[in-house]
Amino acid sequence: MEQNVPHKDGANSKTQVMRLTEIGIALSAELNLDALLEKIVHHARELTDADAGTLYLLAGDCLHFKILQNASLDIFQGGTTGRQIDLKPVPLDRANVSAYAALEQKTVNIEDVYESEEFDFSGPRRYDSVTGYRSKSMLVVPMKNHEGNIIGVLQLMNSVDPQTGEVIRFHDEVVGLTEALASQAAVAITNASLIEETKALFESLIRVMATAIDAKSLYTGNHIERVALLNLFLARAINEKTEGPLAGVQFSEKELEEIRLAGWLHDVGKITTPEWVMDKATKLQAIYDRIGLIRMRYAFIKESVKACSPRSDQCGKVQETSTTGDEELPARLDELDQEIQFLEQCNKPSEFLDDEKLARLGQIAQKTFEFESETHARLTENELYNLSIRKGSLTSEEIQVMKDHVVETRKMLSQIPFKGHLKNVPLYAAQHHEKLNGTGYPDGLHEQDIPIQSRILAVADFYEALVAKDRPYKKPMPLEVAFSILRKAAQNGEIDSDILDILIEDKVYERLEKGKEG
Repeated sequence: MEQNVPHKDGANSKTQVMRLTEIGIALSAELNLDALLEKIVHHARELTDADAGTLYLLAGDCLHFKILQNASLDIFQGGTTGRQIDLKPVPLDRANVSAYAALEQKTVNIEDVYESEEFDFSGPRRYDSVTGYRSKSMLVVPMKNHEGNIIGVLQLMNSVDPQTGEVIRFHDEVVGLTEALASQAAVAITNASLIEETKALFESLIRVMATAIDAKSLYTGNHIERVALLNLFLARAINEKTEGPLAGVQFSEKELEEIRLAGWLHDVGKITTPEWVMDKATKLQAIYDRIGLIRMRYAFIKESVKACSPRSDQCGKVQETSTTGDEELPARLDELDQEIQFLEQCNKPSEFLDDEKLARLGQIAQKTFEFESETHARLTENELYNLSIRKGSLTSEEIQVMKDHVVETRKMLSQIPFKGHLKNVPLYAAQHHEKLNGTGYPDGLHEQDIPIQSRILAVADFYEALVAKDRPYKKPMPLEVAFSILRKAAQNGEIDSDILDILIEDKVYERLEKGKEG
């Protein structure tokens, strides 16, 4: 937006009414509230040849400064300028002309504020003494929306005669135009505010869903937030590329918002995933870690073995130990200790089980002991099944339960009427486990069917899962190890290698540690 107000050229300019219509159309099309407020003051100054303008919005019992423009002093504050207005709000006191206009819902047109005794103009005079400015003519117009409510005040200062450059009174013909502009502006502000409030409400609902997952599983909540950030950072990094295979890809601000929200919602389906599956820290964990039961079982077996020694007066009935002699006792107890240590090691998800370890598990499971005249296996079928997981902590059935969260995500998000530039949020969110080679889930899509937005999310999700430091079932993974796993996945056609290159080579992962969307 140009900051200096151009003077009218009578021969070439359109009529003021036509210009007002154009301004109204422009204002109604602007949905960014800060930009809208800035345009209102700019166009009002342009329409009235005003050198300066201020826009206040009503909040509570005060008028709050939102826009401050002064062409002569080259001061432009508020709105999209990034420069804050360091002035206190104006209380609703009729002695102040802006407050009077709001309270009485009347336009005030003053030829010279230094000669007026109707209102307290000590504020403008102090401003003039500090800046060297000379406040003179003033037009103050209340801004009333379509419901008849005053939402703010538009204040214009020093109308300049285009021919002479002299500061003159605001002419009556521009007062009516300014009132019409103020009315249009009030409606546009109300609409933009409602849109921002709706967006804020929608954003809050998304955060509420993430918070609900966070309450259920802290690390999952952290994962969602970090993936949402990295998803956005990757998309922005792609926008920055000027060479390479992704140099031609550009995401608009609206598309970036869609990508960001897909990141926030990609794991919302986990709210239906049982906590004991989602947070399964060991292979035997259910409501509690059942390795404790096995320890108790082995403690009983050891005591029974001791009871069967020749020096004992009692003999617990433990199979294969009824003839244990004193010289065999230490070896038998040591064997039991080694077995329980082995089972404890197998219970850790970080322990990869090769064929030799699986065979040993099977041998232990075949051993029995007797309790209350009944024979029991040292390991139950379910314990053996869980301990035999080669990698990680989940059984194949539990992995399927985890996979189903994507289906639930799609199902849940399909109930939300995403419209316009957000219409693809459910699609991207539900595709973050699809793989380019067709081995992903839930639909087994191939490369040509997976949009780049979904591919970005897949890389962000995969990377964060590898390097996460708060997972109960694994230790933090060094970056180089994570990069090696990711590169292998890219070579196998699981994730997009071009996006992965941007993550690693452009060090986008470092932005994640700063943890800011801006």
